[in-house]
Amino acid sequence: MQGKEMICIVCPLGCRMKVSKNEGGYDIAGNKCLRGEDYGIKELTNPTRILTTTVKIKNGLLSRIPVKTKEPIPKSKIFQCMKVINSVEVEAPISVGDVVIKDICGTGIDIVVSRSMEESIN
Repeated sequence: MQGKEMICIVCPLGCRMKVSKNEGGYDIAGNKCLRGEDYGIKELTNPTRILTTTVKIKNGLLSRIPVKTKEPIPKSKIFQCMKVINSVEVEAPISVGDVVIKDICGTGIDIVVSRSMEESIN
């Protein structure tokens, strides 16, 4: 079976899998659970990732605040999304879950704050 070799990241087992497309669907070898099968097909057809990073924050206790995508985004859009994220600056105070960027790069996914930060008392 020719195909893509990968390590499943769905659970702690880290199964070494091989996934390939055939006439009737997909051949998957090496997974120890059904979640690995789903992961292998998704990784072969449309890989996605949760993107975690930071943005600048004005008047905050720190100079940057952690943010993440609310849902996984296509892996192919990570660098495009990072260009947009790196151009953003938010202002304190800000709370967990606040939307920093709505519908980043046309993905339909929002960038949200993953840590609250109070305003600096300088």
